[in-house]
Amino acid sequence: MKEKVVIYQVLPRLFGNSNTTRKENGTLEENGCGKLNNFTDAVLARIHDMGFTHIWYTGVIRHATQTNYSSYGIPTQHAEVVKGKAGSPYAITDYYDIDPDLAENVSMRMSEWESLIERTHKAGMKVIMDFVPNHVAREYHSIRKPAGVRDLGEDDDKNMHFSIQNNFYYTW
Repeated sequence: MKEKVVIYQVLPRLFGNSNTTRKENGTLEENGCGKLNNFTDAVLARIHDMGFTHIWYTGVIRHATQTNYSSYGIPTQHAEVVKGKAGSPYAITDYYDIDPDLAENVSMRMSEWESLIERTHKAGMKVIMDFVPNHVAREYHSIRKPAGVRDLGEDDDKNMHFSIQNNFYYTW
């Protein structure tokens, strides 16, 4: 008999955030953020015990934010193209990177993500990573792309409002 799939969807930046400030348009420091490490073995076991077979982690890929991570080599985003301070998890800035807000140690964010995958599997569940191929930030720029991969828009003719060869539309 085939196992019934039961999916637990979660936005990690909210899960485990014990900060109750909730300041409108507040910064990361003011409002806090859930972390990948909030998904402990005990938490994952409890989710599994509720009957879930999969966890769908939403908003894990690095997206536009107004938090400055330039000291880690992460490009800053122009405030006028970021939704609020935290940004939208659907405004992807690097498909090959993890959102630094979710890491306890920004330099180790990929390791923290890989550890979460291992913990989830150890708890008897499978991982679904939210991947949104048709939504990117206006200032998309990968710092983790594999060799030979071109950035979205890197080869665009920015002198053309629209071209089927471009990844983006351009306005002046």
